[in-house]
Amino acid sequence: MVLIVNAFGTPYEHGQQARDQVLGSLSYYGSLFESTCGLDWPSVRDEATKYLETLERLCPEYLEEIRGIAEGAEVSLLDIVALNVRTEINFGLFSDEPELPIELDGCTALAIKTGNGSSFLSQNWDWQTRQGENLIVYTVHRSDADIPRFSIVTEAGIIGKIGLNESGVGVCLNAIKARGVDHTKWPVHLALRKVLESSSRQSAIDELVSTGLAGSAHLLIADELGATGLESTANTVELLPADDQGVVIHSNHLLLSHDGSEEHLWLLDSPQRSDRMQQLVTEELSSKQALNSSDIFKLFQDEDGYPKGINRDAVGDSSAETLFNIIMNLSERTATIAFGRTTNVVERVHVSF
Repeated sequence: MVLIVNAFGTPYEHGQQARDQVLGSLSYYGSLFESTCGLDWPSVRDEATKYLETLERLCPEYLEEIRGIAEGAEVSLLDIVALNVRTEINFGLFSDEPELPIELDGCTALAIKTGNGSSFLSQNWDWQTRQGENLIVYTVHRSDADIPRFSIVTEAGIIGKIGLNESGVGVCLNAIKARGVDHTKWPVHLALRKVLESSSRQSAIDELVSTGLAGSAHLLIADELGATGLESTANTVELLPADDQGVVIHSNHLLLSHDGSEEHLWLLDSPQRSDRMQQLVTEELSSKQALNSSDIFKLFQDEDGYPKGINRDAVGDSSAETLFNIIMNLSERTATIAFGRTTNVVERVHVSF
């Protein structure tokens, strides 16, 4: 059973209720950072320290939440900061010759505004299977702040991830590997959190564009009016609008031009996945006026290119697997999270506002 954490009061609840999973995340990333970046944990903490001033300036309330999680789980503040900047460490400070295979991810994301007016946001989240046991569903109700309630699927200890809020704003994430970090900007996972505290897609985009992101990523941001892709490197932010069918599709490589970026195409199947999803969506829309959540889920069951591809499996030289799929209906403020590969679902969790 996936742990469901409902934080009605203090952030200590996250650390206390998910202590075992937080410790699991720390153990997992301790091994991963050493293998992919050549950083032992004291060096990881040193890197985390570089973000403290930025967190105090941009989001002191997030730093307090991180502190609460650390105290609740009885670990160091810097340990939890490190989890929340794991994208910048893993995808911005990577070694040229990592010990582990480079294929750790494989996420594919889709947003579509359908013919009947429904706005869907969805993705398969692919990662190493070991981290699957540390996934939680985290719902935050902040009575002390004027922000919407939100629910996310996240790795325990990380306060921003993939999900939606009661205003109908949702966000998905695609990892992108481009060298460089900027410690003065929004760490990617805290940028995700900022989106989830926004009342509209546009207000979220305005905030992130004005400050920039600390590392490389793609955030697919949507609300009931439609979707926009936000691609970032440590130096640039570019926006990807929906096409004339209301569709945005992304995987794990930059689709837009980013001056001065040093991108590494670490997942050779990434262009094939985005092309395949575009093909599947086009075929569906040619025969149907509007897609529903069942139609969208079937798209994410596609095994073209197996064991890689949209519905990934950790066999052979594929070291990542689809650990969950999420389909959000932002018009209705609902989401269904299917844990496991989309052809072998082990548990479903439903969220609604």
